[in-house]
Amino acid sequence: MRQITPVFKREFLGYFRSPIAYVFLVVFSIAGVGLSFFVGGFFESNQASLDRYFMFYPWLFLFLIPAAGMRLWSEEKRTGTIELLFTLPITTLDAVLGKFLAAWSFLSLAILLSLPMAFTVAYLGHPDWGVIATTYCGAILMAGGYLGLCSLMSSVTKNQVISFVLSVVACLMLLFLGWSVFSNVLNSLFPVWFVDLLSNFSFITHFDAFTKGIIDPKDVMFFVSLMAFTLFLNVVALER
Repeated sequence: MRQITPVFKREFLGYFRSPIAYVFLVVFSIAGVGLSFFVGGFFESNQASLDRYFMFYPWLFLFLIPAAGMRLWSEEKRTGTIELLFTLPITTLDAVLGKFLAAWSFLSLAILLSLPMAFTVAYLGHPDWGVIATTYCGAILMAGGYLGLCSLMSSVTKNQVISFVLSVVACLMLLFLGWSVFSNVLNSLFPVWFVDLLSNFSFITHFDAFTKGIIDPKDVMFFVSLMAFTLFLNVVALER
C-alpha cells in the first residue's frame, strides 16, 4: 500500500491539472440527465425512482469510460515516461493498482455527482433510498469492470485512438451478451442453456439486480472477478 499511494496521488491529481477532467465530468452529467429526460421519459413515468436515469448507464459507460481509460498506459508509452515509472522502487502490480484505483475514484466521483438527481426525485415524491443506494453501488462496481477492460486494452498499445477502439469493442461484447435484442438473435441460433450461459458474462445482467435493490453476491463477485482478471492480464502485458 505504501508504494501504491504515490502512484494513486500522481494519477488522481493529474486528472484535475488539465481541463479534460472537468469537460469529462460535465459531459458525463449532461449526457446522463439528457438521456433520462429526453429519451427515457423521466417525468412521463410518474415514478419517484431513478430507474429511467440508470437504465442508460451501461450504454453511457460504453463510450465515456474508454475515453477516460484510453490514456492510462498508452500515454505513458507514447511519451516514454513508462520507463521512468518503472525505475521507481515499485512493482508492476503497484503501478497497475495505483493507476486503476485513481481512475476508478475519478469515475466514482463522476457517478456521485448525479446525487442531485436523487434529491430531485425525493423532492417530487417518496423514493426507496435503499434501491437508490444499491443502484449507486452497482454503478460504481460496473464502472470498475469497464475500467479494468479499458486499462488492459491501453496496456497493449501506445496509440490512444487504438486503445479507445479496442476498449469499446471489448466492452461492447460483454454488453451485447445481456441485451434482450441480441439474446433473441442468439436464441434462434443456439440452445437456450448456451445463451443463458453467455448472458452471465454481461454487464447488463449483473447490473439489473442492483437497480431492483438486490445485492447478490454473485453479481458482486462478477464485477470483482472481472476487475481482478483484467488487472492480472494488465500486469502480464506490461511485464512482457
